[in-house]
Amino acid sequence: MPSYVRAGSLPAKRHIQFRRPDGGLYAEELFSTKGFESAFSLLYHLRPPTATLDVRVWKRNSPALEPNEPLRNRHFQTRRSRRPGDAIDARIPILGNADILVAVADVDRRMEYFYRNAGGDELLFVHDGGGTLETPLGVLEYRAHDYLVLPAGTVYRLQPATPTRLVVHQSRGHVAIPKKFRNEFGQLVEHAPYCERDFRVPTLGEPVDAQGEYEIRVTSGARDALYIVQNHPFDVIGWDGYCYPYAFNLDEYAPVTGKLHQPPPVHATFEAPGAAFCAFVPRLFDYHPLAVPVPYNHSSVDCDEVLYYVSGNFMSRRGIAEGSITLHAAGAPHGPQPGAVEASLGKASTDELAIMLDTFAPLSLASGAHTFEDPGYYRSWLEAGEAPSR
Repeated sequence: MPSYVRAGSLPAKRHIQFRRPDGGLYAEELFSTKGFESAFSLLYHLRPPTATLDVRVWKRNSPALEPNEPLRNRHFQTRRSRRPGDAIDARIPILGNADILVAVADVDRRMEYFYRNAGGDELLFVHDGGGTLETPLGVLEYRAHDYLVLPAGTVYRLQPATPTRLVVHQSRGHVAIPKKFRNEFGQLVEHAPYCERDFRVPTLGEPVDAQGEYEIRVTSGARDALYIVQNHPFDVIGWDGYCYPYAFNLDEYAPVTGKLHQPPPVHATFEAPGAAFCAFVPRLFDYHPLAVPVPYNHSSVDCDEVLYYVSGNFMSRRGIAEGSITLHAAGAPHGPQPGAVEASLGKASTDELAIMLDTFAPLSLASGAHTFEDPGYYRSWLEAGEAPSR
């Protein structure tokens, strides 16, 4: 987020003495990105966040990725993939490359520990469910269709109040608002599909004044560890800056419509290194009298396209359900299935809700994803009655 936020108690200037009521100093922490060259925030803790009692091995299974071979379009029926657990343990990887890893998680329990991904930002999409995201900078209440953006290095716990289905995007870099939606001052422009009022920031409560043994599970790329720290991570009395977790609900997205079919880039939401995110939300269709509402056939020769289907009538596809993930690979043309074009003519609107990810390096398949793959999806463009050959 480009906006400045200030919460809690702060000294008059940064990097000066800021004393507790007992005369001791609060512990200042710089929470920064790209070294000291990009967005950052300053946090003021009751006690230093550096007090580490122990560092232990975290035996975590890194996802094995296999090339998409033979190269083809694929469909993963992820509602069959339920592995309940907390927001970290429940994650089931589906697709990934060096830039991003996509997973789903059916979260049915609270996190009893803290988690920090220092290898890049996380972008969580809430398909359904509700609860709270706890961080040192405050608490974010989440609900269905929320995007939760977590800057790299954020310590957090996700605490569901109701069972929560997540789509998890783990980036190697920073997730940002597309540059085309920001002016030279970082403000969201008039033609952006959202504005600053649509974004929610954490609510800072009273600092947790406690000491003990607190477990933080830390990951950075392929490196993992369990940190046991002495001071509670949520002991922040105040913070300010430009680097913080935030939420955006997709129901607030204002889609662009036009006389003729609009291409995916007009539906952009976020961008990250090697990745672009879009959203297809309920909207009016094109208003040319001869318009074809569904997407035209196309070949994305320089990117892989991933769609996660949330709700509504997915009119260009059959055999798709809530929770489906389709991978349309670079070099494998795709478009509306037979009959979809004619069926769409004259329709005034759509109620579909889906999120999209384009990657500019080929995506590989996570081992295990084949267990809930629809093996015949690449044949779904055949006319009814044709006998597909294998």
